Order: sequence, then structure tokens, then C-alpha cells
Amino acid sequence: MALNEYFAPQPTARADLPDPLPLLRSLTQGVLEVFAGVREVDQLARWFAEDAYRSLIARANLSARARSARGVAPVRPVFEILSIRTSEPADGVVEAVVIVAGPGRTRAVAVRLEGLDRRWRAASFAVL
Repeated sequence: MALNEYFAPQPTARADLPDPLPLLRSLTQGVLEVFAGVREVDQLARWFAEDAYRSLIARANLSARARSARGVAPVRPVFEILSIRTSEPADGVVEAVVIVAGPGRTRAVAVRLEGLDRRWRAASFAVL
């Protein structure tokens, strides 16, 4: 085994992972706060896989530029999580849809969590 393979994240079986629902709630809230400009994206880094984190940074930058162009100050979002639906297509993988109601509209958040190194990490995250 090469040295870089030794230190690569190791897949974790579902039985060795915590309940994903609290993380799904926290990630959804954190990402919506990042997009609103009231939370630093770095605070979420440990919970995201590398590609998903890069996408999160790009989306956060677009949101910041849009707020700046409109001259709108960051405001903490007010929303309610209406429901969370999960499925487990493979051992150590959870796919979820989180329905979030805000003052202006209701949105769906799609998340794929993968168990790595005995904790969940978001492999993909999309706010629809």
C-alpha cells in the first residue's frame, strides 16, 4: 500500500456511524447561512468532501457578488425545516431531501452523505 493510500479517508460501515439526521439539519442551516453571508464557508469544511466543498465555495462567492451588486447587506435567514426524507442506497451512504420553508419560498435541499473515517461527510449538496 502506497503512503498516500494509507492516509486516504477510509469508508465506514453504517453500523459504525451516528444518526445522520442531526447533521442533515445542521448542514442545511449552515449552508443557507453561508449563502446569506452570515457564516464563513470555512466553518463547514470538515463536513464536506473536497469536490462538494469547492462547489459550496463557488456558490457562496456567487451569492456574495449578487448581494454586493444589489447593495444588500447580509441578513440571517429565517426558515423552518419541514421534513427530511432519507434513503440508504449502499452501506455507509445516505441520500436525503430536506424541505425548507422560508418567508419567500419553500426549497428542497438534496444531500448525499458518505461515511468516511467513522463520520459523515457531504459528498454532494444542492439547494434547489
